[in-house]
Amino acid sequence: MSNSWSNSYVAKPDECIRIAVPNKGRLQEPTLKLLEASGIGPAYGDTETRALVVPTSRSDVVLVFVRAKDIPSIVASGAAELGITGYDFIVEAGANVIEELDLGFGKAKLVLAVPVESGIEKPEDLPRGAKVATKYINIAKRFFDKIGVEVEIVRISGAAEVMPSLGAATAIIDVMSTGTTLKLHGLKPICVLLESSAKLVRSPRIDPYKKDVVEEVIESIKSVVHAHKVKLLLMNVPDRHLRKVIEVLPAMSGPMIARIEAPEPMWEVITAVSIDDLSSVIVEVKKRGARDIVVLNIERVVP
Repeated sequence: MSNSWSNSYVAKPDECIRIAVPNKGRLQEPTLKLLEASGIGPAYGDTETRALVVPTSRSDVVLVFVRAKDIPSIVASGAAELGITGYDFIVEAGANVIEELDLGFGKAKLVLAVPVESGIEKPEDLPRGAKVATKYINIAKRFFDKIGVEVEIVRISGAAEVMPSLGAATAIIDVMSTGTTLKLHGLKPICVLLESSAKLVRSPRIDPYKKDVVEEVIESIKSVVHAHKVKLLLMNVPDRHLRKVIEVLPAMSGPMIARIEAPEPMWEVITAVSIDDLSSVIVEVKKRGARDIVVLNIERVVP
């Protein structure tokens, strides 16, 4: 089977590697954007299709649209070689998958929340036998067993926030991104069980003839994720200021420097800078004599 990016060879369905992706929810859109940037987006733009298996711009890769909570088990079984889902679902499933990469989106916290007026400030304050509504049954059981609090776990599949107001539960365990939804329902978080974000996971059961393509796809996704963390910084630096500017420049191996034909001896300096450091670096190089500073996006970074 060809591992080329060319579409000259069309792989048979059983020869393609499968990437399990969320069929809906908050992780779907950023997942598809990441795959598109990695060169393995859907072959056609309509992601609202009812199709469960969708071809991509690579002839040897297909996307499998399934529930985010099912992805860890699907990948663990080998039904899909790769998957993108939340860390909360990975922990809940307890599936045997290999975590390849934190993708940097879908950040949230899994919290224990109670009504604001309940007077409950910590998990140990819950009355014995209190009902806790959640779809994270396994995480909840392990948590309360660990702290020695006896509660009744109520399995739900829909919105957890309404359960206390309906009298169906004393507390809930659910994902919180900003906390706005909890506040709207008169709830407050009293404990963080885990922090979650989207992860790229790999199956431990991959056919040997598919491993090269799997590695290519992983490296493509990694290069895009790494690029999201840095910016390309370009600047013109008079020769008399060059050494002072270079002293404060971070770089992977070192800045690229090229002479500029100008009346005053001048250098063009190019370097990659972490987004976290970008503002402070710009301020510092400007103080040291850099000018004409330009910041550009980077599509991929391959270490």
